[in-house]
Amino acid sequence: MAKHIMTQAGLDKAIAELQEIKQVKRPAVIKRIKEARELGDLSENADYQDAREEQSFIEGRIQELEVMIKDAQVVDTPIGDVVGLGSKVSVESPNGHAQFEIVGPSESDPAEGKISNEAPLGRALIDHKAGDVVTVRTPDGEIKYQIHKVE
Repeated sequence: MAKHIMTQAGLDKAIAELQEIKQVKRPAVIKRIKEARELGDLSENADYQDAREEQSFIEGRIQELEVMIKDAQVVDTPIGDVVGLGSKVSVESPNGHAQFEIVGPSESDPAEGKISNEAPLGRALIDHKAGDVVTVRTPDGEIKYQIHKVE
């Protein structure tokens, strides 16, 4: 059984999402299905078809979240100056300055600066500290990142 490695914040977010889906979204889509059924011919009822597709997505997401929460392995945020899961890391590269938070794969959101510990950059940063230079291989070649700060 594979564990879902995540931070406490990631687990809390997954629990909140599951609660929201079960208490708000699922009942709303069930109500939409009921109302659409009352309109008659289901074969040509676009609202009914749309609501059924949404219900299918919701039920799938509930199952996904329940497994993720059940199999969660929460990793404590490291204390000190070594990069680990939950660390916030400031780096400098040829592309400029950036700040990342190292998170578990299920929490990854590059648009928010959250990178997975399993992503090439995340793997390279783990177990390093401020002042270290790490090299990441990309399809465009190697990129060097100098770690400026670890929180």
